[in-house]
Amino acid sequence: MRDDHLPDDQHKRLTIKDLAADDRPREKLLLKGVAALSDAELLAILLRSGNADSTAVEVAQQMLGLAHNNLNELGRLSVHQLTRLKGVGQTKAVTVLAALELGRRRGATSAMERPSIRSSADALTLMRPKLADLPHEEFWVLLLNRAGGVLGTERVSQGGVSGTVVDVRLVLRPAMEKLAASIILAHNHPSGSPSPSPEDRSITQRVSEAAALLDIKLLDHIIVTCGQCLSFADEGLL
Repeated sequence: MRDDHLPDDQHKRLTIKDLAADDRPREKLLLKGVAALSDAELLAILLRSGNADSTAVEVAQQMLGLAHNNLNELGRLSVHQLTRLKGVGQTKAVTVLAALELGRRRGATSAMERPSIRSSADALTLMRPKLADLPHEEFWVLLLNRAGGVLGTERVSQGGVSGTVVDVRLVLRPAMEKLAASIILAHNHPSGSPSPSPEDRSITQRVSEAAALLDIKLLDHIIVTCGQCLSFADEGLL
């Protein structure tokens, strides 16, 4: 029932832009993560807009209603069936069906196996091809999860023949971004000698102390050459 005591602009239907930030699907995803969104809110992101009478979320709810609120059933609907909804054209229908098919294929795909680091030898196997034959010095960080699985490797510094400048913040930034539980440092010595320099020892200590403040453990620092290699952990230097 219309409330004649409200101003005319209050009688207009709310759009997604009128809602609080927490109630807007895109903003909610950015603030709280994708898991916080309902099925309708996820579909609304794909739809992008509603129609003159309904917001994108409401259209998404209507779409789910066609499939009895079952995503598997929704994926079986045709483009023709979806476009019967007001505000849903072929482009929106195809987008929704494509997203549901990707989800189905993801569920049928085995989880990617990550290489695991159990020892300095495992770290050397991973990093030696990247570093051993370089004519200049590079500094890398291996990012590991709690099970020792490799989340990624990042080059954080590149220098000359005799050394490279390393910023602790650049070492730890990718670790924080990927929520690494532990890290391993790696750099090469083009000279061929694996012996750590005073600067190598210093940066190892500084990274270890800074990482500990972030609850990230420095497991090792390996020095790679075209011949012999050295592990700080194996040598008791950590």
